[in-house]
Amino acid sequence: MNISATGPEVPLIGSPYDLRVAMSEGMAEKDIRSIVEDGGCGFVHSFTTGSAVDGPGMRVVAWLAGCQFRCVYCHNPDTWKMTNGMPVTLSRAIHFISLYRHDLKTAKGGLTISGGEPLMQRRFVLNVFEAAKKMGIHTALDTNGHLGDHLTDEDLQLIDLVLLDLKAMTPELHHRLTGMDNQAVHEFARRLAAGHRPIWVRFVLVPDWTDRMSEVERIAEFAAQLGNVERVDVLPFHQMGRFKWQKLKMDYPLKHTLPPPRETVDQAVEKFRAVGLTAY
Repeated sequence: MNISATGPEVPLIGSPYDLRVAMSEGMAEKDIRSIVEDGGCGFVHSFTTGSAVDGPGMRVVAWLAGCQFRCVYCHNPDTWKMTNGMPVTLSRAIHFISLYRHDLKTAKGGLTISGGEPLMQRRFVLNVFEAAKKMGIHTALDTNGHLGDHLTDEDLQLIDLVLLDLKAMTPELHHRLTGMDNQAVHEFARRLAAGHRPIWVRFVLVPDWTDRMSEVERIAEFAAQLGNVERVDVLPFHQMGRFKWQKLKMDYPLKHTLPPPRETVDQAVEKFRAVGLTAY
């Protein structure tokens, strides 16, 4: 199989807001399956450094390609297709992360793997996390949780923190938002709670979709009942990814949607705080 795109001429550092397409388009489907199952190579959109919003401290964030959700508000629809990511060998990914290990420790930060949905490349994710743990680096997984049952209890020991994206509590709304149901997401959250594995909840506040306070209250009650949620981040919807939908010639359902007003965001934050959660 051809993984020449992992050479030094392809930069790893970028931004999730960069549009990347067809980075692995010529790769045969059987080779893609083999890579995903082996975990010796991953399909990566980009790495970012210095993030302070993707886990505690300063973070290196790996943005992987491939996602089974089709969120109507997604700001990175180019990460839906795995072949839009560049193939990066495990050894190259580990070397890149090792360059920042001292800074990450000093800044009480670590490595976050996001996407897309990183658990679509579970083996690669776990291999990278295993190497990071050996370097003493804190690990965080940003996931929609739908594939959480693919992780064994042993796998979970490699993950210090789960950033769990709760899209909606009402099943019908969740399906309209993502094209998928949320039962597996909730089961994964309960499993993490039973194992006392820490969670940061991430919730995107989208006007006319998830900004009804009755829906916010349902999510807040669910999160509070888990007992292992350390923090909730209420993320206001934005239009920074609209150009990607346009460039990809995709119909963007929210092209005319404005960000929620500050008072609505504050009201949502208060719903989480009202049930005893730390929320921002």
